Amino acid sequence: MPERNIEFGKYGARGLKGHEAVARQLDDLAGYIATPVTARRGLMARLHYLTRTDHARQAARAAGLTVTDRTLRAWLDGTRSPSRKNLERIEQVYRTVRRENVARYLTARLNREGRGTRVEIHPLNQSQVDRPRQRVVEFRTLNIRRWDRIVAAWAAGDDRELDEAWVDQVVDLGSQWGQYEYVTNVGFAA
Repeated sequence: MPERNIEFGKYGARGLKGHEAVARQLDDLAGYIATPVTARRGLMARLHYLTRTDHARQAARAAGLTVTDRTLRAWLDGTRSPSRKNLERIEQVYRTVRRENVARYLTARLNREGRGTRVEIHPLNQSQVDRPRQRVVEFRTLNIRRWDRIVAAWAAGDDRELDEAWVDQVVDLGSQWGQYEYVTNVGFAA
């Protein structure tokens, strides 16, 4: 693609890919449990979320929680503690299941029956770039009406598809869309 940056940061610019900022904002909107999984309270909250119904247990197993029911019961009763590897797996499974559960809700909220959601795009940080090499990149706003592909890619954890879906929306900025491939922040609310 002609507008893609090949050597980003070569002269000192800082930022992150636009789709990564969108994923971070969607994660904030998903409302994950704030207490870390390493704390007893955080572990119990995640385990209850993943085991409270048969449907939740099936989703957790499909997402990769492969421990036996006996082990799961021991963790819930507090007679055993999960290993560090299992704690990481529990966190990953929890985030995957949570994304799948809130994806439909977020899509509906962001699409707003075709009205869309206003997105603020904050340009990359050029404070470390020498003055002659700095370019004028201003703060932009954009109304995105079709969030289905973006949220589906985020829920699936597919970075490549999320990047493509995000670029398809940012192209609406016109001929300058490539200047917003890297940003400091992307803000929106649902």
